[in-house]
Amino acid sequence: MKAVVFRDAFDVRVEDVEDARIESPLDAIVQITTANICGSDLHPYEGRAPMDAGTTIGHENMGVVVEVGAGVERIRVGDRVSVPFNIACGTCRNCNLGYTSACQRANPSGTPGAGYGYPKMGPYQGGQAELLRVPWADFNLLELPQGTEHETDFAMLSDIFPTGYHGAEMANVQPGGSVVVFGAGPVGLMAAHSSMLKGAAQVFVVDKEPDRLELARRYGATAIDFSSQDVGQTIMDATGGQGVDSGIEAVGYQAHDHTGQEHPELVLDQLVTLVRATGSLGVVGVYVSEDPKAATEPAQEGRYEFQFGAAFEKGLTIGTGQCPVKRYNRQLRDLIIQGRANPGLIVSHELSLDEAPGAYESFDKREDGWTKVLLHPAAA
Repeated sequence: MKAVVFRDAFDVRVEDVEDARIESPLDAIVQITTANICGSDLHPYEGRAPMDAGTTIGHENMGVVVEVGAGVERIRVGDRVSVPFNIACGTCRNCNLGYTSACQRANPSGTPGAGYGYPKMGPYQGGQAELLRVPWADFNLLELPQGTEHETDFAMLSDIFPTGYHGAEMANVQPGGSVVVFGAGPVGLMAAHSSMLKGAAQVFVVDKEPDRLELARRYGATAIDFSSQDVGQTIMDATGGQGVDSGIEAVGYQAHDHTGQEHPELVLDQLVTLVRATGSLGVVGVYVSEDPKAATEPAQEGRYEFQFGAAFEKGLTIGTGQCPVKRYNRQLRDLIIQGRANPGLIVSHELSLDEAPGAYESFDKREDGWTKVLLHPAAA
């Protein structure tokens, strides 16, 4: 089968690899109809997260089941499915508590949490390929309506839509509340969309890329360009000097100022300042336990020096961590089906698998108009 394979920093290639196959009675094989390029995929692409050469990339996947193992009972050949980026066993303590993002069995390294085609997430190949093996298929796969309707919307269910919603949940977004989202990449836009779905009265989105800020406006948010506006003054003026009720961090450890200078603590510091006392933060931007190429020595060791003292004094609640996709994906699927949610609005490019290397380069450079890239392997 064809697959997008990581070779080295800034070097991904479309290659012929061994077909995905059933390895356990609980497996299913999915023919991938849509696989997204995620901002998190840029971490290994840029050499900022260690990935083994030869790894097939891709953790945002959906498609049609073409084979199931002997122990699979619920999922059937022909089912159209969304594949959560979390790989979870469904039976360990964390899975039973709903924390499928921290499954205790799926990652052989012993680290809680497993996923497709990503560093430190286990030996699983990714879905930017024609076929994908899905372990514990009955538990992990989300069934979708047959056909091709809502393909771009459903493609967001594997990661970024639930992750954005998770940010809004951890930030305790309430009807009538006010929210600031830092980062208008795909996750930040989904956090803004989710905040609106949860009834927030004011949603601010902070970024500097014009195409992304325009998408924030299309979702009904107030866009703030931090390269030309005073973010703090703008938000304080709009909230009567009180600050926002909720803050969502959708940038991560590569946060940088308008000149391009990296400051890992930048967004966390701003959120501590702008969220009112007793408010809540949801941190869904990725932070890592080590980053040798970080801008500061502490950050190289996974230590991020933000204003925790001020956060403590203000009594802020801070939620962090990867999204347990299964906690939200069914409800979000139904919002799409009923026309209440349209996450596919952010899609800018739909390409063949062969076009992936160029797409990675353009997306990584933040070229204008490259907001969300979908690959369609089945088209090959």
